[in-house]
Amino acid sequence: MQNKINIGLIGAGTVGSGAYKVLKENFAEIYRKTGKEIIVFALAEKDTKRAKEVADDKTLIFEDAFDLVKDKNIHIVVELIGGTGISKDLVEEAIKNNKHVVTANKALIAMHGEELVNLATKHNVNLCYEAAVAGGIPIVKAIREGLAANKIEWIAGILNGTTNYILTEMKENNLSFDVALKQAQELGFAEADPTFDIEGIDAAHKITILASIAFGIPINFKATHIEGISNLDQKDIIYAEELGYKIKLLGITKFNNDSVELRVHPTLIPEKRLVANVDGPMNAVLVQGDMVGPTLYYGAGAGAEPTASAVVADIIDLARNLELTGTNQIPILGFIKDEIQTKKILSIEDITSEFYLRLSMKNESGVLAKITQIFAEHSISIDAMVQKEIQEDDKVVDIILVTSIMIERDVNKIINEIEVLPESQNKAVKLRIEQLNR
Repeated sequence: MQNKINIGLIGAGTVGSGAYKVLKENFAEIYRKTGKEIIVFALAEKDTKRAKEVADDKTLIFEDAFDLVKDKNIHIVVELIGGTGISKDLVEEAIKNNKHVVTANKALIAMHGEELVNLATKHNVNLCYEAAVAGGIPIVKAIREGLAANKIEWIAGILNGTTNYILTEMKENNLSFDVALKQAQELGFAEADPTFDIEGIDAAHKITILASIAFGIPINFKATHIEGISNLDQKDIIYAEELGYKIKLLGITKFNNDSVELRVHPTLIPEKRLVANVDGPMNAVLVQGDMVGPTLYYGAGAGAEPTASAVVADIIDLARNLELTGTNQIPILGFIKDEIQTKKILSIEDITSEFYLRLSMKNESGVLAKITQIFAEHSISIDAMVQKEIQEDDKVVDIILVTSIMIERDVNKIINEIEVLPESQNKAVKLRIEQLNR
């Protein structure tokens, strides 16, 4: 058995330097857990000056990462540069050179995971990606291994710390979205270009991966419905709270009558739910298994040390569980290859939910009667209705509705009929509600 394992680390940025630090500082502890000497044999980084600041003089420095992945002395390649361009080429080259690969790259797995898994299987190596979802929370292992005896029914998660921080500030400190975003950027919780976070793309990458390992379906990012928080009005956060809800950006996937729901959007959650009270830049994932019921996983979803913790955990798993000439017995996506089955991904219009609606209407008599008549004609009940307090000279009033469970297509028809009323002043605001108790 090989007692020394050489790591080739690609990227000396935040996560790369964090992984290097964990492997060096916890070397003795890792040896006690694996019986293997895990060495950072080489580090690839275009900025060689930065690489030398991260690594000691025992680590080889490569300016060209392709030289690293081809080096015959390296057993495991750790890709920590992100993106889906050169990182994909490097991972493919590493696999073709019979290297096991560890990555924290959620975009790469979400968009190209299927072909990379097939390539890894063909070359009899492992592709590990725990750090790609929810940072330091071991959610991939929890679903793929810890809950393997269960049929997973649904997953709902706060999977992006940036948006969770913004929503927390909008609620707690009565900030507008723009002000909360600027504050997040100043504190380092949001990038200079926050598009991937605030538009829900980052969370969509992650829930796409979780859906695959939960239900044994191909990774299908293109089928994921994505809505972000950039258009969320602070008043809806206030109104939701008055109704007993908190708004979170959730990644949601459900197995639904042999079809799958796969979606990311702002969601009203009852304030008594634990996940509704996860604030700031933290992540949380709620998983419903048919035997175990609901289980909740909470922790830091980003940052150098939490993400590095997950990266090194994958390295330790490889060191523990396999000879470096063969793959682990745990399937990369949790299901054996022949049992990965394509399922219909439901259109967002076909999902069922309760809905929060905010209608801006002229302050005229008979408006409520017209609205309730439209709902009655569609045989849809209203669970709650609130007309916000107004002054006599106010020309427009907000009317807040909470519907019973209904198909989204039907609520869209109702909204269209309300918006053509002469009393309607603006586009209706529609948000989905998840009770997370069934």
